[in-house]
This record gives sequence, structure tokens and C-alpha cells, in this order.
Amino acid sequence: MTSLWSRIYTRKLQSLCKRAEPTCLRHICSIHEDERSDIKERGPFASKLKTRGVVSIQGDDTFRFLQGLVTNDMRRFEQEPPPPQVATPTLNQPVAFVEPLYTALLNPQGRFLFDAFIYRLPAKDHRLNQFGSAPNSNGTPLLLCDIDADTADEFLEHLKKHRLRSKVGIEDMSKELCVWQRYGGSLMQESQNCGNAEVKSSGWGAASDPAAQASVEGDNEGYLWFKDPRNRALGYRGIFPSERIPPLVEADKEVDEIYYLLMRLELGVAEGCNEIQKEKAIPLEYNLEWLNAISFEKGCYVGQELIARTHNRGVVRKRIMPFKFVNDSGGESDLYLHLKDVDQGSVPGAGAEILDIRNGKKVGDVTTVVGSRGLGMIRLEAAHMDMSQLAVKDVTGFHVKLFKPTWWPANWSPDGYNG
Repeated sequence: MTSLWSRIYTRKLQSLCKRAEPTCLRHICSIHEDERSDIKERGPFASKLKTRGVVSIQGDDTFRFLQGLVTNDMRRFEQEPPPPQVATPTLNQPVAFVEPLYTALLNPQGRFLFDAFIYRLPAKDHRLNQFGSAPNSNGTPLLLCDIDADTADEFLEHLKKHRLRSKVGIEDMSKELCVWQRYGGSLMQESQNCGNAEVKSSGWGAASDPAAQASVEGDNEGYLWFKDPRNRALGYRGIFPSERIPPLVEADKEVDEIYYLLMRLELGVAEGCNEIQKEKAIPLEYNLEWLNAISFEKGCYVGQELIARTHNRGVVRKRIMPFKFVNDSGGESDLYLHLKDVDQGSVPGAGAEILDIRNGKKVGDVTTVVGSRGLGMIRLEAAHMDMSQLAVKDVTGFHVKLFKPTWWPANWSPDGYNG
């Protein structure tokens, strides 16, 4: 029953538990049910996301081309950047910028194909390169797409299939560039208007932290950290050259990507085709509208009909939800940390069914599992059920406890349910 993907991360989890900070990871995966994970308490962390790749898109028709393919509104990239926040431009710090957006690409039936973070590099009059000249000097828009590395070839093929006569160049930049994430600790608590002083300085000189400014000046090519466009609790994200460590990471603990995965499981945020089922997933069931991935005001795009119809009806009967495995006494199970004592066939993986044990009715499916945490596609009518009423099919010894992320709107779950 355990999927290959789940087994890979299980092995990675076990190996991490033997490394320098086993106590931290064990606490992340096995904590009292009323506590939050140590990711919040011990961060911020930084991880190089090896599961993500980078594709560049450049050309006169870039915005029009993508506008007909993605769920978000590309017109934001065509607007003029905000006024300068510093007096003069520097070699590594643009005085004007456009924040990245998160989006999805769908098939004609409105089912999920890919997710992507799209970044627009500074225009030629917004940043100088190390020679005092403007990059991207031909004036055509240049975008970088942060995508699932496992489906990078399919992503490129999909774009090229729809390119037709559009003046657009598409290139895989995954060897030259990579994706990083900073998260956890105070970064999970910052408000929209009170961001991390170091990161604000790293982006656009909006703060005046001299030490942070000096740290940022280590990158002389102008690559920046941006607030994650999905949810502020996810921290900061950015694309950087592959051969060196990004600014500000020196002050953090660089950790394996599995920490980032565990944080997303806690927050109830799926990412990539391993967690959002390609050609089957309905974007609204994966909460993409509240992760700022969907615009309901833009024009037509591939797959829009299903999205618009579902949104206008206002009926979504199931959604992706975070859960944890708990034992009969309510304590969080740590069975994945002791796999040598567990029958591999009894470990639930992606695709396992979640049942209401009172009547044997299926109420959801497990989609992702690491340690005692996971994500499941759950019918909302079951979201308020007690943990003693939910279990994984054909697995005994522990129950499933669902919890509602704090960022969910109230109307997504039955009245009175607070997670």
C-alpha cells in the first residue's frame, strides 16, 4: 500500500534522525497533540528545493502566451513596478520590482497539470549588472518559472505545444539556477506589514538594517528573496545561481528539504505533482484559490470552464486537509521513526482510504505521508469528526486526527469546527 514516494521520504526521514539534530526532527514528527512542531520554535531554516526546477520564458509575446494557459492573471507583470524605494540603483539591488505569483496550468477538462511560481526579472532600467550595463538589454520580458523538477520535460513540452507562432523562447535553466525556501521560526508569525528586517532589506531597501544590507550585498547579480505568494506563514522563496549559497542563508540552519515538506504538511499546503495528482486533481479541492493561484477576473484560459462553474456554484464537497496519526490514548504516533518494528505492509501510504469506523464509510484518501503527519483529500462533512471515529482502512493501532489550518475561511467547514 505504501507508495514509492512515501518510502523514499520515509528512508530520508530515518537517515535524518541519525544526523546532527535528531532531537529536533523527532519532535517535529512526534509531539503532543496540543503542541505545534519544532519548525515553528527552532527556525528559521533554509532548504535548497531539489524537487523544483527552473524554466525561463522570454519574448515579445510572453505575457499574452501565458495569459491563455495559466490560472492566475499575468497582467500584473505588465504593469509598471512601484516607485523606487531607494535613492539610486545599485549593481545588485533593483529600485523597482514585481512580486512573483503562484499559478497552475490545467488540461481542457479543468484538471491539474502543473503548478508554477513565476518571477519577472527586473527590467533594464531597474537594475545594473556588475559591468554597469543593464541586463536583458533587448527589452523583451524575461520570466523564470519555478516548477516541479520531476515533470520539467512535460512542462516544456506542454508550453512548446501551445506556442504555435508566438514570439516566445523557452529554455530549461535547472542546471544554472535553483530554488530555495526560508521558513519556520519567526518567519511563520510575521504579518504582511511587518516582515523580517533582513529579508526586507534583501529585496528592495524598504528597511534600514545595515547588517542585513551588508549580508545581501554578497550576491552581485541581484537575485532576491520574495515573500511566498501563497501564504505568509510559508516564509520566503527565491531563485538563485546553483553554484553558491543565497544571501541570508549563512545566518540560518541549512537543512534537508524534508523539513520544508513537514512544515507544509502542518499548514495543509500541497505542492507539485507528487502531492497534487496530475490530470485528476480539481484545483479548488486543493485550496488553490486561497493560495492565490487562481484569478476569477481574468479572461479565458485552458480549463477555465470547470473552475468558473465550480466557483459560481459555491459547492466544493471535499478538500485537502492536514492530519496526524494518533494512538488510542490520543498521543501522536511515531511509528515511522521505528519502522524496524513495524510490518511494512501495515504502514499507510498515498492512496490509503480513511474510514468512518462507525459505519465503514469512506470519508477520504491519504495523499501524502511523512512521519506521523500527512495530507488527505477529505469530505468536509467529516472534518468535525472525533479522532476516535476515523481510521485508515486495514490498519490497526492508531486513528486519524484531522485539523483545520488557521488560514482556512470559516465557511469551509461545518459550523462550530475550529480545528
